[in-house]
Amino acid sequence: MDAEYIRELFSEFDIVHVRRMFGGAGLYSGGVMFGLVSDGQIYLKADAVTAARFQSEGCVPFEYDTRNGKRALASYWRLPDRLYDDPTELAQWAKLAFGVGRKSAADRSAKTQRESKKEKTKKTKR
Repeated sequence: MDAEYIRELFSEFDIVHVRRMFGGAGLYSGGVMFGLVSDGQIYLKADAVTAARFQSEGCVPFEYDTRNGKRALASYWRLPDRLYDDPTELAQWAKLAFGVGRKSAADRSAKTQRESKKEKTKKTKR
């Protein structure tokens, strides 16, 4: 799946940047990762609320192989096949995935700041 096809597919959503990573690619908009591509399949970022939409469509979470077998990431779900032919609805799903990705990035940033503060406090007490 080439980058130009992906950008065209998501054109009703926003400008999408495709960045190669680990034998696949990450899908970004506004600096936020909201999806990934692996083995020719698109997966969108999901949380506990939005994952239910994917499940109701019969979709599965992203899986990858490890030395101990397969591991699933519940934070990325396979895009329903019907959305490849419906750019308007795909844009709605992408907006939800983008929102989940933005919240996830903000949560990671807040956690990093808290950990950094703790480390500085430890150093000043020594």
